[in-house]
Amino acid sequence: MGSSPLSRAAGPASPYLSIYFVNIFVRDQERSLRFYVDQLGFDLAFDASYQAGRRWVAVAPPDGSTVLLLIQPKRDSAEYKLIGRATQVVLVTEDVPSTYQKWRERGVRFGFTPRLRRVKYEPSRPVPQAEGGTPAWGGVFTRFEDIDGNSFTLVSIDEMSRTIQAKRRAAAEKLEAERYAAQELEIAKQVQARLFPQTQPACGTLDYAGICIQARQVGGDYYDFLDLGHQRLGLVVGDIAGKGMAAALLMANLQANLRSQYAAALDQPQLLLRSVNQLFYENTVDSAYATLFFAEYDGGTERLRYVNCGHLPALLLRSDDTFERLGSTCTVLGLFKEWDCALGESDFRAGDTLVLYTDGVTEAFNDADEEFGEKRLMEAIRRHRRRSSQDLLTAIVEEVRQFSPHEQYDDITLIVAKSGAS
Repeated sequence: MGSSPLSRAAGPASPYLSIYFVNIFVRDQERSLRFYVDQLGFDLAFDASYQAGRRWVAVAPPDGSTVLLLIQPKRDSAEYKLIGRATQVVLVTEDVPSTYQKWRERGVRFGFTPRLRRVKYEPSRPVPQAEGGTPAWGGVFTRFEDIDGNSFTLVSIDEMSRTIQAKRRAAAEKLEAERYAAQELEIAKQVQARLFPQTQPACGTLDYAGICIQARQVGGDYYDFLDLGHQRLGLVVGDIAGKGMAAALLMANLQANLRSQYAAALDQPQLLLRSVNQLFYENTVDSAYATLFFAEYDGGTERLRYVNCGHLPALLLRSDDTFERLGSTCTVLGLFKEWDCALGESDFRAGDTLVLYTDGVTEAFNDADEEFGEKRLMEAIRRHRRRSSQDLLTAIVEEVRQFSPHEQYDDITLIVAKSGAS
């Protein structure tokens, strides 16, 4: 069977198509340009030279819907005789009398004052004329000329005016909604900022610092410092699956669960994290989960106990310049109701440096699509190991940003802890 225009229209989307410009023949492009810009309030669309100094000048109404190309033909050409014609160009405004008054004050020549007409539209007529029969639409119109006598029609059509007003209302409502959303997002950003540690528990044998640089106004990365008493400090870094507001809400949920539970399980990290997993599982949707690294530092014994819940390996740089990777001891939090974890232990003595981080550090990529990676992170830690924890943290972030100078795509979160004197 052959295909009709309707059946073709129902198929794949057609390539983009629009009217580029309408030719207006003028005697002097510069004078005409000033008329359309200064008197009609049009914008300059483009102004370029071509072929032996000839000039392309185009103007467009404020909405940019159509471009008028101002052509200055040679005097002996057929196009020159078209100057001063009825252009058949119809300009639509929602308020003809107001536009008429404003343009008239700027010196625009009108053929007559705006008239109210009920007219019948006929496709064969470019500009609707008053006719007998049932009115198809109503409106106000007038005609004006440019400085070369080219004639234009200015109309306000009832139905189109209602459409314009509806679009204005929709645009205003959209703008208000965007302002409200931005305000709400700013409040969320301030609230989330308060979820990160506001003070650092005292720990005389440990120099430590943390940072979270979010890719968006709010995010799903989390770090925390927990005072466990008796010279013990909890260091926590987590990463919620997802981004944006949803991840931020889950991050707040995880933080609340961890802080509400840790006091009841000060000496038992495994019991603490089992409780956190249960709450996180019960209070989130099935697909929600988080990776998390929990480390308990004991300054009295210079020992580190840790649980790595599907998170990236922590990096422990020894005083002899070797690295130890503290890998996963269990799976992620929140996916499984039945969940348990193993406990890892390691010495953490004077001169050692511990770095906890999220994938926003190692997965930052450069223009060649290379990731910063664990190896570069290790090299950065080695290079700056003699610095304080805060300065080391700052140096790592700076190296990541130099490696990946474009827009940040993921949160960058780090904790650096240095035991004793380095």
